[in-house]
Order: sequence, then C-alpha cells, then structure tokens
Amino acid sequence: MADVRPAQKSPPGALQSIARSMTSWRTAAVSLLSFSSGLPFGLVLIAIPDWLRTLGVDIRIIGLITLAQAPWTFKILWSPLMDRYAAPWLGRRRGWAAITQVMLCAFGLGLAGVGAHPDTPWVIVALALAIAFASASQDIAVDAYAVDVLRPEEQGVAVGARTALYRAAMYVSGGLSITLAAQVSWPLVNFGLALLYVPMLAITWKAPEPEIRAPAPKSLREAVWYPFLEVFQRSRALEILAFVASYKLADNLAGALLRPFLIDMGYSAFDRGVALATVGLAATLGGTFIGGMLTTVLGLGHSLWVFGVLQIFSNVGYIVLAQSGLNRPLMYGAMAFESLTQGMGTGAFAVLLLRLTQKRFSATQYALFSSLFGLPRLLAGPASGFVVDAVGWRVFFWLTIAAGLPGLALLHRFAPLGVREPTLQEDIPKILPGLSTAALVVRGLGGGMAGMLVAVSTVVSLSWLRAMKTTSLGEFCVLEALIETVHPSGIGAWLQLTGIVVFGAMSGLVTAALSAARRTGHAVEADPNSD
Repeated sequence: MADVRPAQKSPPGALQSIARSMTSWRTAAVSLLSFSSGLPFGLVLIAIPDWLRTLGVDIRIIGLITLAQAPWTFKILWSPLMDRYAAPWLGRRRGWAAITQVMLCAFGLGLAGVGAHPDTPWVIVALALAIAFASASQDIAVDAYAVDVLRPEEQGVAVGARTALYRAAMYVSGGLSITLAAQVSWPLVNFGLALLYVPMLAITWKAPEPEIRAPAPKSLREAVWYPFLEVFQRSRALEILAFVASYKLADNLAGALLRPFLIDMGYSAFDRGVALATVGLAATLGGTFIGGMLTTVLGLGHSLWVFGVLQIFSNVGYIVLAQSGLNRPLMYGAMAFESLTQGMGTGAFAVLLLRLTQKRFSATQYALFSSLFGLPRLLAGPASGFVVDAVGWRVFFWLTIAAGLPGLALLHRFAPLGVREPTLQEDIPKILPGLSTAALVVRGLGGGMAGMLVAVSTVVSLSWLRAMKTTSLGEFCVLEALIETVHPSGIGAWLQLTGIVVFGAMSGLVTAALSAARRTGHAVEADPNSD
C-alpha cells in the first residue's frame, strides 16, 4: 500500500508558495515552453487543412492530414531513446527540446518556401507529418523537463500556466494565422510562425537545469523496459492505472457528444459556437488554472476529492437541460459550470501525473501516463454513441455520473479522505521468481477472455436497455442478442465486435505485463529524488 501522510491543515505559507511560484524562473520556463508545444499542434490540425482547401486540394488528400496525429498518439515508442541518450549540450532534457525547436523552425521555413506547383499539396502533407513528429518529440522533452525541474509547490501554478499558454499558441497558429493569411499570404504567415521558435530556443537555452539530476538509464534495455517495470511493480499498480484511466471518465463520456446533444435540443449554430468555443473554453482554462493553484492551498489529496466530486455531479446540469428543452440561459450556465469543474479536475490531475512520474524515466513514464489518461477520451465517443442510442440523452447523463464513481472509489485507496498529500512513490514489493513464457501466455489469455466477457456483457446490457425503451421486454432474448454480437451483419455491428476484441486484447496484455513485472526476479529501485 502506498504510504500516506496524516491529515493536516493547509500550511500557513501556501499563499506565499503560490506567490513565489509565480515569480520562479523554473515555473516561467516550463510555462513558456508550453507555448512552443502548442504552436505546431494548431498549425498541423487546424491551419494546414484550411490552407489546403483554399488551394482547391482534393478533400481526400486533406483527410490524410489526420494521420499527422499519429506521432502525438504513439510518441511513447521513441520516448525511451530520449531517456537514454542526451544531446551534447544543454543537458538531458533541454538539449532535446532545442534540437526539436530547430527542426520545427526549419520545417516551418520549408512551408514558407512552398511554391504553387502541382506537387505542392503533397509537399505540404509531408512537411506536416515532419512537423508533427518534431512536435511530439518536443512534447516528450518539455514534459520530462517539467517533471525534473519543478518543485512540488510550483507544480500547481505551472500546470495552469502551461495549459493557458498551450491554448494561446494553438489560437495563434490555428486561428489567427488563418485570419492573417487572408490579408497577406500563407508563405508570409508560415515564415512568421517559424520565427516564433527563435525566442523559444532562447528560453530553452536560459532555462535552469534541475536542482537534483536523476541518473539516466545505463542502457537502452533499461530505458525501454525499466519505466514500465517500475510502474507494474508498484504494490497497487492496477489500481493506480485504473484510476488514471477512470478519474475523468464522467467528463469524457459527457463531453464526447456535446455538439450532437445541443443540436438535438434545438440550439442554433451561433448558440453552440458561443457555448463551446467561448463560454466553455474560457471556463475550462480558468478552471485548470484555479485547480492547479488550489492544489498548493488545499493539498493534492483534498483537491482530487473536491474537484472529482464537482466534475462528476456537474453533469446534473445536462440532465436538467435534456428535460427542459430549449433554454439558453440554462444551457450557458450548465456549460460554464461543467467546463469550470472539468478544468479544475484536469488541473489537479495534471499535478498528480507529475508526481506519479519517476525522474529517472520521466520522458517515458510521463508519456505512458498521459497516453493512458487520453485513452478514455479517445474511446468515449464510440461508447457514448451506443449508450445514447440505447437509453436516450437524459438516462445517458445519469449513467455518466455513475461511471465517475469508481474513480472516486479508487482515489480512496491511495488518497483516503482527510489526507492532504498522498505519498505516491513507494517501496517496491517483494519480487517473486519469474514465470515461464507458457505461464505468461496462459495468464494473458485468461485476462483477455475476462475482458471480452465484460465487453460482451456490456453490449448485451445496452441491447436490453434499448429493448426496454422501444419494445416490450418480453420480446427481448439474451441468446439472440449474443448471436447478433458475435455474428455481426452491418458496419456498426462489425465496429462493435472490433471494440470487444480490442478491449479483450488490451486486458490480456495488461494482465501478462503485470504478471511479468511482479515475477521478473528483479526489482527496479525507487528513485529517492522523486516526489
């Protein structure tokens, strides 16, 4: 079990800590580098598709730009290389950040030099993919730098500032750039965006090194294997990973289909734009900043509890909205409150991710935790669609509240009520003798079958709820529902079966990985310098 510190009152210096954090060069450097992270994201996913369409490029080619999201999704694959190897200058993290910023500047200048010839669209697509790879690599370095350099009392303020500056950079490269391109030209706009990396490079050069430098992995094998081994060897590894995936589940489910929900409720495009892009965005940014700072005042444990409860029950506003029909003041109020609490929960949770990560493997472990954190958001859309189809909007939002409760139950396991600051780094449990390959395969298959059983049961339950809504329950047959699930007859049914298989495969892999880590015969020592 993870050790926890006894409950205590907020230290008298909490506000002074916030004030010092706001004037800290460490906080400023980490925050400003997040602006550098946001610039390429907005350019690749917002501005470049707009630019290509204005050139009259085939929509099928523009659709290929979505592939540029792949480096951000799979950055964990090369993050161990950035843990193991350091650039010859500026230290282990800043060196990689500087290299990627030079690459981003060069690729941006390449975009500025693209001419109007037949191959231009493909050149732009290729440069977009290169920018995405360099940007994902920069994110690895900057996130690891934040883990390494920030003091615990600085993390809350830094999280809020990082989010705000990241969004601001996305607005500059993904919104303002489109407006300016209409007045001047895309080559000139891209030239200006490329030059923005020059001051970012200066910030990287002047940014401070960590006060305590954790040793790098001694080999590539250590860099690849040990970060995962250390996580799975923790005494409550599955509970921690499940908590990371489930703490924001209620928000992820509710937010996945907000646009279709507002359309079904009869709100105009103007209303939806104001609610989502103005009220919602402002409330989310404000909530993230407030949530991050309040972790210093309330403590991380208290903050996770308070914001966790608020973000779950803020979905009640959508339940009321689903019953009341068209009501603009209620809609704006519900959206603002849900976005504010969602941002507060995100702020506290981002601090948690920083503290869960060991500094020896900060590049790989932070990429692992952030990918796991983003996985429910990726899966929420398909799952939400099936649930809404089965039960309708009002019941769906009630179910999102229920879906958030397991996250609070898991929170209680390592941060009980009344604990201000849980100690998240722990001693490694006793390591048992290793398992044979055959034994690992058997355990993996068992975990996979259990996962598929859970997924099939969920699908059949949704079919039952759909029958309860549309037909007589006497007409529902469990056996027929099972047969329809395993013998799909349409695209939607095939996607559903694919989801079941993927969930089972993931369950099996996690089961096998946990067994292998606990029975590897070798314990990865905890980093004494981690928080």
